[in-house]
Amino acid sequence: MNPLKRLGCRRASVLGLLAATVLVTPGTATGAPDAVQASTLGAQAAQSGRYFGTAVASGRLGDGTYTRILDREFNSVTPENEMKWDATEPSRGSFTFSRADQIANRAQARGQRLRGHTLVWHSQLPGWVNSIRDANTLRGVMNNHITTVMNRYKGRIHSWDVVNEAFADGGSGQMRSSVFRDVLGTGFIEQAFRTARSADPAAKLCYNDYNIENWSDAKTQGVYRMVRDFKARGVPIDCVGLQAHFGAGGPPGSFQTTLSSFAALGVDVQITELDIAQAPTAAYANTVRACLNVARCTGITVWGIRDSDSWRSGENPLLFDRNGNKKPAYNATLTTMGGTPAASRGTPPATRGTPASGRGTPAVTGSTATGSRGAGNAAALPSRYSWSSSGPLISPKPDATHNIAGIKDPTVVRYNGKYHVFASTASSSGYNLVYLSFSDWSQAGSATHHYLDRTAIGRGYRAAPQVFYYAPQRLWYLVYQTGNASYSTNPDITNPNGWSAPRNFYSSMPDIIRQNIGNGHWVDMWVICDSGNCYLFSSDDNGHLYRSQTTTGQFPNGFGNTVIAAQDSKYALFEASNVYKVQGSNQYLLLVEAIGSDGRRYFRSWTSGSLAGSWTPLASSESNPFARAGNVSFPSGAWTRDISHGEMIRAGYDQTLTIPACRLQYLYQGMNPNAGGDYNLLPWRLGLLTQTNSTC
Repeated sequence: MNPLKRLGCRRASVLGLLAATVLVTPGTATGAPDAVQASTLGAQAAQSGRYFGTAVASGRLGDGTYTRILDREFNSVTPENEMKWDATEPSRGSFTFSRADQIANRAQARGQRLRGHTLVWHSQLPGWVNSIRDANTLRGVMNNHITTVMNRYKGRIHSWDVVNEAFADGGSGQMRSSVFRDVLGTGFIEQAFRTARSADPAAKLCYNDYNIENWSDAKTQGVYRMVRDFKARGVPIDCVGLQAHFGAGGPPGSFQTTLSSFAALGVDVQITELDIAQAPTAAYANTVRACLNVARCTGITVWGIRDSDSWRSGENPLLFDRNGNKKPAYNATLTTMGGTPAASRGTPPATRGTPASGRGTPAVTGSTATGSRGAGNAAALPSRYSWSSSGPLISPKPDATHNIAGIKDPTVVRYNGKYHVFASTASSSGYNLVYLSFSDWSQAGSATHHYLDRTAIGRGYRAAPQVFYYAPQRLWYLVYQTGNASYSTNPDITNPNGWSAPRNFYSSMPDIIRQNIGNGHWVDMWVICDSGNCYLFSSDDNGHLYRSQTTTGQFPNGFGNTVIAAQDSKYALFEASNVYKVQGSNQYLLLVEAIGSDGRRYFRSWTSGSLAGSWTPLASSESNPFARAGNVSFPSGAWTRDISHGEMIRAGYDQTLTIPACRLQYLYQGMNPNAGGDYNLLPWRLGLLTQTNSTC
């Protein structure tokens, strides 16, 4: 939103652009949710900053049932066999990554995090490696393999199993015999970790093993001593992976003690290959609960999707049966994390790939979330839209110190039974922000206006707000423009005085924006997150949409890698971008405000499978717009010919910005078609669009 421009006759054109994340439903607390509830595993794990992932086999990616569950339920992926040595370097110096790339590229396109498994392991090792008997040769081969594979996926993998299963079973607590230990000695593990750190300094480096879940076992103690020694000597190790291949009894009673003891050494712990014989509900619940009770337990991966996909398929150890239906253990797992299972419709059978034929490592869709407006569904977005508009619902409420001319740029969430609306106020003295809340749209016009210049947000230029709940930090964020991209936080959205003073996402305007902005203005900041990253979109009133990113762990800091996400002519891609996750799908929706050939504001739309991806036109022209006066009916009278800056009514309220796929509603700014004069004093009011051509 740029306060210093005027309307005129403009001609729009076309463009292309957005991708995956998680589903949430409202909680029941007052100002900050006590428990944000989701209906899928990955979505619920993300509420506590964790992941819930699965092992994936490239050969099963053509199986529709398999991929539907994969995409719906999991926010992390581990290649089951595709990154192991025999798959990536079958002959010395000859690397092949096609199957690993297939999994990695697919996960990245859908916003799923990626674990690397595994770099150095005595099993699934090509014969040429096992035949090496010269220490210098083997050391060079090992280092080259680690470096080459890690460089291939540098910046894309959050955690690597650097060394896998190096300790022996039984009571020795010592390392097992392998070509690496026998030729290089026990120091090969340290060498592998140091090489891995040099290859990818940003990746978490893990030691991964089975039968190390019971705290008193000699094998567990042997690994513990190694990790303690590494930390004491500065050997780079960041996490310990406990495979958790359990019998029907589930985890040992000391499992949480084991997790917390490793974590106390200053490393993360991850449950990396979970499966439990016969999938007892209590066993799964106890395993998940132990992880949740340890702050540094950062995620859980189950070793396969359906029982038929498991290397232990005869024991039916997973969360989905052979037909892809949720088992009782699924519900136990989800509810233990604080989620709410959606009403099950089952998953229709599909052609399956080849059954599991080997081990991953040795060792002893159906429904969608519901939001504040009822059931979401996975119907595809239509390519044409029609709407019905309310009359003006929210108008300025001047008081003794606020002579407001227009109210505009709304952002809205439905939380705890109320709509919470933040908007810009425009007056001859400039722009600031206002907050109001109400239970029903019929009450919007009478709601109290709380002017936020009276809070720590302060006076001065503040405009174009966006509000969301950042679940990992249990904080509400209000994003807005100040000449920079700024934000305030608040633990209680219902307390207008609880917002912090403005902070900036950037130290200054990114260079790429400075180089392309021309005579435009840097405006309309918009934040959205998937399971691994947060993205900040912004516009320049000059035909460019920019995107920066940081990790979910660093947010709100660390925004960088600013790029032009889309571009078009100046008025075809003007400002007021919105980006949303479409509920029950792997689709993102991008809306951008344009100025049409008649000088009136309207919205164009694009879709993408990834927030970092390219955009495909949806309803993106003047003749087929997403929302324009021509495809909007006005039962209460045509009070506006502009459909301008606004926001969707979301299905939830968290950082994923999830919207339903149909029965859309959009809170927008419009104004009297006959108004003119100073742009800052135009009489903008807020109205509500409701989709009238919903397909579901």
